[in-house]
Amino acid sequence: MLELWTVLIPILLADIVNPVLFAFMVYAAGTDRPLTNSMAALLGHTAAYFFFGIMIALAFNAITARLANPESMDYWISLVIGILLLWVAWGSHSSKTKDKTEPESKQLTPVKAFGIGAVINIIGIPFALPYFAALDQILMADLNTTSSVIVICIYNLGYALPFLVVPALALMMGDASRPVLARINKKVDAVSAFLMPLTLVLVGLFLVVDALRYFATGKGLI
Repeated sequence: MLELWTVLIPILLADIVNPVLFAFMVYAAGTDRPLTNSMAALLGHTAAYFFFGIMIALAFNAITARLANPESMDYWISLVIGILLLWVAWGSHSSKTKDKTEPESKQLTPVKAFGIGAVINIIGIPFALPYFAALDQILMADLNTTSSVIVICIYNLGYALPFLVVPALALMMGDASRPVLARINKKVDAVSAFLMPLTLVLVGLFLVVDALRYFATGKGLI
């Protein structure tokens, strides 16, 4: 289990860099219900991420179970995801802007915030390659069903944790938190422009090398 988390934590760090979710939470903190709306947005995103994580894991498992050599299939999946991560890292490095469309209306309710948080996740799921990589590593660890679900749950809680800074500042500082959050949002944008390609490259290289080593020697890196 410890070896699994040595792989999952770097993947999680790559996954956390989500300026779109952070920007929406900053927007939610600027409404008439800053704490409730920002928390609802985070809960919506996290609930959707956990749900799709279980669905994706089940899909991976079903694909693997239909093939003659499931362990090799796990590494083929890792190889494909690793190559895609490197491709996305290259694309994100050359990209100049990110689409961070925010709702026009200030009449944001907790239910709407929850729904928009979930929608942000749903739209991003096809491109959430670090999450796919994490789920593949969890399946390769050959845990029982309960342990796998617990690991996915912990991963999702770890993902949500840094975003709690938005409702925490809204609670402690009230309206004074808005310029602070705006400055943090700009920093997140700047950091993500550098950190996201770097972490995607590192995770992608690990997955590719891990898979190639398995095909060459019959044993992965861990």
